[in-house]
Amino acid sequence: MPAFKETKVLVYYEAFKNHVGFYPTAAPIVRFEEELKASGLTFSKGAVQLPLTGVWPEALLIQMIAYRQEVAGVKVLCS
Repeated sequence: MPAFKETKVLVYYEAFKNHVGFYPTAAPIVRFEEELKASGLTFSKGAVQLPLTGVWPEALLIQMIAYRQEVAGVKVLCS
């Protein structure tokens, strides 16, 4: 599965027929659960489904990646 990696894997992603799978691990999903619910995205314990059409919640995704960087102990690449 493709991934973005610094010293550790930060997030995985995968393209599917009807969505893009975004896998930031469980910690960011737990931390941003309310925001994910408000966004209307489908998500589970370790995955978020991003629709192929429409607008993705970029600010939320950036926050989740930054949080994952913090949890993984790697330098912050986005803010």
